[in-house]
Amino acid sequence: MNKLVINADLGKHRINKNIYGHFSEHLGRCIYEGYWVGEDSPIPNTRGIRNDVVQALRKIKPPVMRWPGGCFADDYHWMDGIGSREKRPTIVNVHWGGVTENNHFGTHEFFDLCEQLDTQPYICGNVGSGTVREMRDWVEYITFDGKSPMTDLRRENGRDEPWKLPYFGVGNENWGCGGCMRPEYYANEYKRYACYVRNLSGNMINKIACGPCDKDYHWTDVLMREAAETMQGLALHYYCGTGHKSRSATVFEEDDWFTVLKSALFMEELVTKHSTIMDHYDPHGKVGLMVDEWGTWHDIEPGTNPGFLYQQNTLRDALVAGLTLNIFNNHCERVQMANIAQTINVLQAMILTEGEKMLCTPTYHVFEMYTVHQDATMLPISLTCSDYEFDGDKIPTVSASASVDSESKIHVTLCNTDPNTDAEISCELRGVAVSSISSRVLTSSTINAHNTFDTLDNIKPEAFDGAKITSSGFTAKLPAKSIVVIEIK
Repeated sequence: MNKLVINADLGKHRINKNIYGHFSEHLGRCIYEGYWVGEDSPIPNTRGIRNDVVQALRKIKPPVMRWPGGCFADDYHWMDGIGSREKRPTIVNVHWGGVTENNHFGTHEFFDLCEQLDTQPYICGNVGSGTVREMRDWVEYITFDGKSPMTDLRRENGRDEPWKLPYFGVGNENWGCGGCMRPEYYANEYKRYACYVRNLSGNMINKIACGPCDKDYHWTDVLMREAAETMQGLALHYYCGTGHKSRSATVFEEDDWFTVLKSALFMEELVTKHSTIMDHYDPHGKVGLMVDEWGTWHDIEPGTNPGFLYQQNTLRDALVAGLTLNIFNNHCERVQMANIAQTINVLQAMILTEGEKMLCTPTYHVFEMYTVHQDATMLPISLTCSDYEFDGDKIPTVSASASVDSESKIHVTLCNTDPNTDAEISCELRGVAVSSISSRVLTSSTINAHNTFDTLDNIKPEAFDGAKITSSGFTAKLPAKSIVVIEIK
């Protein structure tokens, strides 16, 4: 039997709620048709932002939203997106589909969205094609409450009071679409630009530097050596499922299932090794590891624009989300933020829309189930489990993380990666006694189960009765291919 030990009396590190953050780029139909329909749309909206999307997202308590990119950020000039919408210049989205955008969704609209969602804004600034002055002026426009050319302009555009801006990314993927830079060059550029990202009018900005692409440990070493003292976060990007074994988001067999889950579990190695480098230069943990782009990347849906990265979302993606979030929870001493890509209609989305229709994906339901971990205290665990074997390879059958919240309720999230076999697990809960237990499960009879606009609830969380109290903790029989959350009082 699989064995889990939870040290309920040894928790000391907080699971930063920002681990459950989101990323929304000007890409495909994420912003336009996703959030933004315009004030004249027949789709119910508040100041142009879809009501149904806001209502759905609020249920998963989005803590932070990263915008406007992504690759789009290093081609975005913020002054094009302010003022009268009818007078805003258009822009060609050269990175994503070559489409022309009207810039109707800009700074004011983004902060309105954040306020409607009750989420913190995280803006990614333009280092690749922008100037230091442009970045400096944007920060002043957003956060300064005195009199200046930028605040006069903001007030002319209808906003008297400044906004709070807690997170600012100084460039995006500057090793690639953000300028094709070497780490030594970007480290100097980062320090130059970051010098002008100032704290104004009591607003305190956490500056986030562009970090590595998956296992580029040299990039992390250089940035931490050269610039750790000037940053509060280092951004890591990693996607899984981009290989030939991920041909389709919905049409796949067990070999695709196994390959993508194994790829997702590689996040454990990435977080561990990058954290080790960060520990060397930052032993007190002042710089957070921000995994501000992560998720699955499958082939696009047939008949859609290749540059829009629109893909469906199945139980397989839900398992990727559960596995990855468990990894982040267990590494919360260093991992302080993560932003799944992307919130609506792009890659591993929470929500898909089609005109006035909207659906919530299996990944959305995982995020809803895992809200119990936000800002809770991580409980150290020890897990011994069997392997799920396929075609001569293997991965752990069970993934787990645990936390205790402010009301002393313990939550355990468990994933069974094996699509064919239930997993029985015995848990020893040290330091507390169990008086009651309840649980929910997300699973289906097929590995490619997904929701459609005709069957919105084909896969959703259900009550689970497979967890039982024992004298030392509990036992559970995890269904094949499932995510389970257990609440213990």
